[in-house]
Amino acid sequence: MADDNVLDFSSVQAIITAESVEVHGAELHGVLTGLVCAGFEFENNDYLAMINDLFNNGEGLPIPLKQTVKQMFVEVWYGILDDSYGFQLMLPDDDDSIVERGHALSMWVQGFNLGFGLQQKDKAILSEDIKELISDFAEIANLSDEMEEDEVTEQAYFEIAEYVRISALLCFTELGSPPPAQSNKVETLH
Repeated sequence: MADDNVLDFSSVQAIITAESVEVHGAELHGVLTGLVCAGFEFENNDYLAMINDLFNNGEGLPIPLKQTVKQMFVEVWYGILDDSYGFQLMLPDDDDSIVERGHALSMWVQGFNLGFGLQQKDKAILSEDIKELISDFAEIANLSDEMEEDEVTEQAYFEIAEYVRISALLCFTELGSPPPAQSNKVETLH
């Protein structure tokens, strides 16, 4: 997938705002990632109905946002299946304020836990490692918006974001449902 066609936080947030849908771009990415990491099947298109129910009161998503969600879903799969661990959280750029980035990270983990919970209803089958990281994500979701613009906060943000990224990959490794070998082309997903 060419990098210039990959969605970024600001373009997704602009589409959401233009379409007047009540969702945060990071939260939306988190929900899709949580679904995939908890075992949502590659061929399953039910994610669109779930997104409609969660964020648009069951009404159909506006076409531009529906297309964005489809592309985002494909990109989540690409990133998670990338052998070089290229999966990235969809968060604001480093030049945005630490408060904005911290809020987005909080929204991302809330979304992840929501998507994960929709897919993984039986907590008894989760390993202790997965249970712990889901608990950690719940704590991260409650990060204070009162953050200082300083080097210590920046460092903490990057460490937490990296922990979240690696933890999502761990969830997929343990619970994910990789597409069948013959479905090498994720881009054919619609």
